[in-house]
Amino acid sequence: MSHQSILNEKSLEFLEQYLNNASPTGYESSGQKLWMDYLKPYVDTFITDTYGNAVGVINPEASYKVVIEGHADEISWYVNYISEDGFIYVIRNGGSDHQIAPSKRVNIHTKNGIVAGVFGWPAIHTRNRAKEETPTTDNIFIDCGCDTKAEVEALGVHVGCVITYPDTFSILNENKFICRALDNRVGGFMIAEVARLLKENAKTLPFGLYITNAVQEEVGLRGAEMITQTIKPNVAIVTDVCHDSTTPMIDKKIEGEIKIGRGPVITYAPPVQNNLRDLIIQTAEAENIPFQRLASSRVTGTDTDAFAYSNGGVATALISLPLRYMHTTVEMIHKNDVENVIQLIYHSVLTIANGEDFSYYK
Repeated sequence: MSHQSILNEKSLEFLEQYLNNASPTGYESSGQKLWMDYLKPYVDTFITDTYGNAVGVINPEASYKVVIEGHADEISWYVNYISEDGFIYVIRNGGSDHQIAPSKRVNIHTKNGIVAGVFGWPAIHTRNRAKEETPTTDNIFIDCGCDTKAEVEALGVHVGCVITYPDTFSILNENKFICRALDNRVGGFMIAEVARLLKENAKTLPFGLYITNAVQEEVGLRGAEMITQTIKPNVAIVTDVCHDSTTPMIDKKIEGEIKIGRGPVITYAPPVQNNLRDLIIQTAEAENIPFQRLASSRVTGTDTDAFAYSNGGVATALISLPLRYMHTTVEMIHKNDVENVIQLIYHSVLTIANGEDFSYYK
């Protein structure tokens, strides 16, 4: 298959808006509203729940249920302590990287709106060169320009306020998408594009398709645990990101060899159901979609694990998007990979639909 772009101008406008909107773990509602507004023309109905999981459903009356899933949340920080001289100390909300924090601008989310701040750090001139201190969760701090704790609190900042980075979407060298939170709002984007293609190509399905944007993945797959009990699917295809291991300082003997631009990544792991994975591989080969393989020792560390081990066992597989610099503000993906993941999920759904029966996944 010669590469032909399936992303249109409206798609890319949505992707940029969706990425630029902050959706930290536990506070995904604004992003979910954007996502549902975009998905609405392509589905029959929606399911939402107490914690903010959002599901667009095609053929909601069908008894057999297939899920395609990404997660909506991004890593962030919580205000944990405010010193008397107005400095803010933090704890993680998800796997936030303390080493990238110094000198980063931040948004502190309060009931009064956004309060701007910066992660401060001692100037190089003032540090002990014989014993350089490195950033840790104990010593990084936020300065929002206040002189006292009372001033900070007057802005509406209190313990428990969530903190995100303001870095926004950009394109590098024409085909590299750069942003914070590509992990994994790009997954929500890709499954929405699958729904769009099904609608625009007038495809009918013999089962219910549940386009699922789960919350709270970054703190233990919690949204997926909840929503899989609600949906009770028969099959789940999960998409998330995985590491490009070809950048400096990564050991391929440990991480495997994966590179952006070489296609979707199909994972081998105990939670991945073999027949479903083989169907996806056969689909990729039939459609000439490039793909890579990755082995994961015990778990995938993604919502795949939550779906696979729910409801007495759900046939589940993982299609990952290779990404550089995970959990930083400059996460990087390749446009061609995004399109090929969309194509692979889309054609895999059609392959399932065209099967003689569904017993293949048991």
